[in-house]
Amino acid sequence: MQGQSGQAVRVRQLGFSFLSAAIALEGAAVLGKAEAAPEVAPMVTLGDGSKTQEGAKEQEGKWVLPDGAITYHVKANGGLDWYTYSGFKRYNDLGGCAACHGPSAHGSNYGPELVNALRTMDYARFVDMVAQHVRKKPKGDFVMPDLGSNKSVMCYIGDIYTYLRARSQGALSAMRPVSRLQAPKPEQAKAFETKCLE
Repeated sequence: MQGQSGQAVRVRQLGFSFLSAAIALEGAAVLGKAEAAPEVAPMVTLGDGSKTQEGAKEQEGKWVLPDGAITYHVKANGGLDWYTYSGFKRYNDLGGCAACHGPSAHGSNYGPELVNALRTMDYARFVDMVAQHVRKKPKGDFVMPDLGSNKSVMCYIGDIYTYLRARSQGALSAMRPVSRLQAPKPEQAKAFETKCLE
């Protein structure tokens, strides 16, 4: 089990200031839980036809679960909440994840698939794997690079996670979302981005 203080120390060792690390790890309410596979809230279809995880509520443009963990919201017309759409852009275009894990997150010759992995992986474990790289080589010679000091990834790690969680639960296909259908960027996201990228 890894407590919050241990996680913060590890992130500081990776070159992040404590403040940036706290921002990058925002929403990680599960940091202090045991390593056992967490119970993942199932996807549900809401009355308006949109999809999210059971128990999720919108808070200032961000969808969160009762435990404080971040999640996705996919409208019936395919529109996404800002954070999930940002995660799609970061995964495919700006963060470089697709280069190794494939554009559909089903893996490639350079990196393992993520769609099935995110079915049971909680946010804290995801952050840990991205920040510190994967030392174990479950299939072939995959080695996840250490991205803990890469602000282009770590400042958007929650967004990437929500995108992959939506993909893993079947709420979102591998198709490119239509940008005109996406929610506008919330003020909270703008402030978070500015502070994290300082």
